[in-house]
Order: sequence, then structure tokens, then C-alpha cells
Amino acid sequence: MAISVFDLFKIGIGPSSSHTVGPMIAARKFILSIEKSNQLKKVTRIKSEMYGSLGATGKAHGTPKAIILGLEGEQPEQVDATLITKRIEKIYSEGRINLLGKQTIDYNHETDLKLYRRKSLPFHPNGMIFSAFDENGKELVQKTYYSVGGGFVVDDSNENGNYIAEDETAITYPYDTAAELLEYCKRKSLKISDVMIENESAWRPENKTREGLLSLWSVMEEVVNNGIANKGVLPGGLNVPRRAHKLHQQLTKKSNKKSDDPLTILDWVTLYALATNEENAAGGRVVTAPTNGAAGIIPAVLHYYMRFVPKADDDGIVRFLLTAAAIGILYKKNASISGAEVGCQGEVGSACSMAAGALAEVLGGTPTQVENAAEIAMEHNLGL
Repeated sequence: MAISVFDLFKIGIGPSSSHTVGPMIAARKFILSIEKSNQLKKVTRIKSEMYGSLGATGKAHGTPKAIILGLEGEQPEQVDATLITKRIEKIYSEGRINLLGKQTIDYNHETDLKLYRRKSLPFHPNGMIFSAFDENGKELVQKTYYSVGGGFVVDDSNENGNYIAEDETAITYPYDTAAELLEYCKRKSLKISDVMIENESAWRPENKTREGLLSLWSVMEEVVNNGIANKGVLPGGLNVPRRAHKLHQQLTKKSNKKSDDPLTILDWVTLYALATNEENAAGGRVVTAPTNGAAGIIPAVLHYYMRFVPKADDDGIVRFLLTAAAIGILYKKNASISGAEVGCQGEVGSACSMAAGALAEVLGGTPTQVENAAEIAMEHNLGL
């Protein structure tokens, strides 16, 4: 199975890659499949059913909103997060939804979208079933999807329901273990980021990969800046106040004074992570890294590199993200990055490991040192 850096790092909206981004993608896939079969004009009702973790915690994670946006054809990387609330309120009040912007039908959010808190589908905790009906109530299409973490969505298109859609793209250096990855580096005298850039060339030219990665960094910067600027209370009913704005004021004031405290830098790293996490919690735009739940870690460490490491540059950003992805691919293939499936070790643990290895790479570490850094970072998250 070939996994690209842009499979792991995707632009989306908060608060969850598996409960918000994934369902939006799945809903859009479902409607596109109906359009492809030339049945969209026949559809008069859509029913969406959420199971397992999606059913239990979907409401708090904005899953219903994500489903509606996906049915209307929106994509996580393009939807205007600032307009979502008003848009959903209008759909609820008018009781109408516009499928792909082409077919307007009646929509009742209480009966057309069900959250089953105590029912699960067999393959994965984040299961969804979508059904489309014609004016006579006849079922036209039914499809099952699973949001398997990090915005990845698969279906159950074979008979036993255990099918994972695999990208069969032929890459130069395929690997399933760290040992195989390190062997390529040793045999070819390559850095881990070199292996990745060569593999990415199977999908696109190197300059396009570089351009895409720098674009992701630009979004990460924007998210941190938004998180620092925004004040108020986070959504969710617990009246949790945002803290990044005040922390930034404190650190800025402190930085104007001479300080010998080496931990001050860590305060800045904490700020970058907190600002990102608060934007995610508020349903803002973030980069899955590799999930929304862990979205603050990799941007925080990358901000550290750019601000505090001498001679940091765009080449370093590209190598950082490529190396982080190389490590993330191992977790995606051999374990999981889904919190609903394996807990926080799969999200925060994977992100810590990816960030540690990536930082080791851009600081001049050997491939073996990069692997050691990634392993050490993960070992403190096992069992969470």
C-alpha cells in the first residue's frame, strides 16, 4: 500500500479528523457515486446513520454538520469554516438541502440523520451507512463507509466488509518497517527525506511536492496566528476560555526582558501547540498532523525549528514534513492513527514520534538517529 505525504497531512476543519473531516469526505463520496450512476435527479431523500464512536460522540464533534456539508458537495480543505454555523442553521430552519449544489430535496435533521450510540459496525468503530431513496420511498443506493483516522475513508465494497482501499502506485522505495526504510538509506547513502521525495515523485514532480508542503506550512502558520489572535470561550458548553491569546501577551512581555531561563523556548512551543489546538476545538481550519486531535504537535515543533534554529529555511521545512510523514506511514500501516481504535497513543503518540524524528533530521541527525528519536518519543505514549 503506497501512502503519500499528502495523505497524512491534509487541510481540514476541526474538531476531529475522524469525526468531522472523514464523515464530510464520506458523504461527498456517496453523493458523487450517485451522480456518476446518473441517479441524482431521482433522489428525494437521503438517510445517514452513524455507528460506534461516531454515534456516541458525533454530536459533540460536529459530525452531523460535516455530513450535511459533504452531501452538499463541500470538501474539508475548501469549505469556509467561518460560515458553517449560519449555513447549517439555515438548512435546519428551511428543511432543505442541496445535493452537490444540483438537486434540492427536503431534509429533516432529526429523522434523516441517526446517531446510534450503542450500535457498531464490524470493521471499525467509526462506521457510517448512507441510503438514497426516490419519490416512492424505493431505496436507490446504500453504501457503508468507515472513517479510519486522520481523514482516511474506506468502504466495504467486497463481501466480507473488510476491504481497505489501497493505492497501488509503484514507488521507488516501498517499505513496511523501519528496518526496511533504514536499509534503503544505508544502501543508497540517503536521508529519510531523500527516500520520501523519491517516492513522492511517483505521484507528481518534485517541485509540486515542495510547493504543496510549503503550502501546508503556510496554513500551519495561519492557524497559529488565528489561535493567538482569537479570544473568548471555546464551544462545547463547558465554558472553557481560550488561553493562547493571554499566553502570547505574557511571553511577548517576557521576551522584551533579558532572561537566562532555557525553558522559555518551551513556553513558546507550548503556545504554538495550544493556539492550534484551540482553533481545532473551535471548528477552524487546521492541518491533520496526522489527525486533528494531535494537530498542534507537529506545527509547534516546526515553528520551533523556524524561529529558534539558526539557518532554518524552506528546504528544512520540506525535509521536516517528509521525514515526519515517513514515520507516520509506519504507524498507519502497522498500527493505527485513530483515537477511536487505539486511544491517544495512536494520535498524540504518533504525532510526537513524527515530530521528534523530523526535528532530528533537520538538525543533522543520521537516519538511525532519526529512528531512535521517533522511537523514544513514542515509548512515552504507549498505553495512553
